[in-house]
Amino acid sequence: MARPFGQSEEPADRSDPPRPLHPSTSSTSSTSSTSSTPSDPFDISHPCPRLCVIIPTYNEAENIGRLVEAIRQLGDPQRLWIVVVDDSSADGTSDRVREMAPRLGGVELIERPVKLGLGTAYVAGLRRAFELDAQYAVTMDADFSHDPEKIPELLDAIEKHHADLAIGSRYIPGGQTTHWGLHRKILSRSANWLAHVILDLRSRDCTSGFRCYRLSFLRAIDLDSIKTNGYSFLVEMLFACQGRGASIVEIPIVFRNRDCGKSKISRAEIFKAIGTLWRLRRAKHSRPQNS
Repeated sequence: MARPFGQSEEPADRSDPPRPLHPSTSSTSSTSSTSSTPSDPFDISHPCPRLCVIIPTYNEAENIGRLVEAIRQLGDPQRLWIVVVDDSSADGTSDRVREMAPRLGGVELIERPVKLGLGTAYVAGLRRAFELDAQYAVTMDADFSHDPEKIPELLDAIEKHHADLAIGSRYIPGGQTTHWGLHRKILSRSANWLAHVILDLRSRDCTSGFRCYRLSFLRAIDLDSIKTNGYSFLVEMLFACQGRGASIVEIPIVFRNRDCGKSKISRAEIFKAIGTLWRLRRAKHSRPQNS
């Protein structure tokens, strides 16, 4: 059973005071929002949703309904928004979200006309989280590889440590992967090793997409400067956060291979990720020393 979100007091020097919510008319939403204060996330007298969960999707009709239902159990629509960014799935993923949004409340759908890639889907969701004046944004996969019951632990970690980014990590004590073949394990470990060696990234799991961002910090990141569309977006985003001096924490997670649907990682994505590492390294060494 998932435990509720932590109720630690928000540090004054880390988060902007919440502002009134101004719902966008450009996406599908089923509820208006009431509020919470920075010191008590469950006081709904303040007009700001505390957390926005962003789920990029492409052909995830078999999973998205169960996942959104599970996330909704963690908090009501006044405290927790769910934003699904769908890249014109052919299997009816967007239809499934539209059907359940009025019943669950606080569920939004951003539909994109073609497949534009994971990176731009994250950016679209983060921009919507800014519009909602959420304090935090969680990004996660749609296929239950990331356990929604770990969301409260990510939020607790970012608050407890006054961090700017919390990562659900497979590669710290207590973290693991299940039902992965040797090829997949080598690929993931190698990607992280290269990120450490080439970019000097300090997080143990640089490629995890299960993250919680403090949005007051993330506003300092120029999202338009993130060039990567695919899975290497995760490395580039971490690189940008570390370069801005982010305080980063990791919590252990168990990454479970999907039960339904097909993996979206292709060989082309792997080569693109390697290219991204070297592009970022060149950019790092071309910066002025004091930047």
